[in-house]
Amino acid sequence: MSSNCTSAAVVSASASKTKTKKKHFIGQKVKLFRASEPILSVLMWGVNHTINELSNVPVPVMLMPDDFKAYSKIKVDNHLFNKENLPSRFKFKEYCPMVFRNLRERFSIDDQDYQNSLTRSAPLNSDSQGRFGNRFLTSYDHRFVIKTVSSEDIAEMHNILKKYHQFIVECHGNTLLPQFLGMYRLTVDGVETYMVVTRNVFSHRLTVHRKYDLKGSTVSREASDKEKAKDLPTFKDNDFLNEGHKLQIGDDNKKYFLEKLKRDVEFLATLKIMDYSLLVGIHDVERAEQ
Repeated sequence: MSSNCTSAAVVSASASKTKTKKKHFIGQKVKLFRASEPILSVLMWGVNHTINELSNVPVPVMLMPDDFKAYSKIKVDNHLFNKENLPSRFKFKEYCPMVFRNLRERFSIDDQDYQNSLTRSAPLNSDSQGRFGNRFLTSYDHRFVIKTVSSEDIAEMHNILKKYHQFIVECHGNTLLPQFLGMYRLTVDGVETYMVVTRNVFSHRLTVHRKYDLKGSTVSREASDKEKAKDLPTFKDNDFLNEGHKLQIGDDNKKYFLEKLKRDVEFLATLKIMDYSLLVGIHDVERAEQ
């Protein structure tokens, strides 16, 4: 496959925004990236390509300030290979590749596993949707969640990324906060789509039978009739209270959980972030055994 490549070097902090133009061939002889939508095929191709490229870059002793501004960027003219599965032209950009590789390591996620989960089979659509129309998908093995975001969200992520990374370092990856693993921009037919990949907060092995989005508030905190009609609705605070259920996790786990929650909330307060909630999933053992 012939391609034109414009890339920002990720091999050193000093060259994080240095652009080089060169013509080369990119071999895609083994993997085919078949998906129901071109944008998903491009995501699979892009993650596969960037992880392969990153595997050739030595892991630095420490991250440098410029790593939090760096990016890798490629423009592909796909005329000769895999034309039935990929758009004829597309662009793929990865933000802060060295930083997110470091975060994946701190969350004990191997890059090869990350690559396989996102490229072995197409991501799956989720019936969840954000308040602002954000789209949610999961990797085929349900280990990771892919969320579409706005360019403003990407800018905000850049603003908090250094503090977020430092927090993850200090807590040794032991947090209830979203585990951010990758941040991308995909361009297909001139349309830019921004995506963020996080670890699925729920187990990929155990089925979630009921879930709650809890804010600690009762004002307008009830699932709508439309939400309740879904196969797996997201219930809210008033639903939880009206049901009269309690979560029994034991005294030690309760103490550990509340300490972690307090630390996370205090960190969010330093960022002046107020709109957040706790996502709770319930696995019904008896129901699973039926």
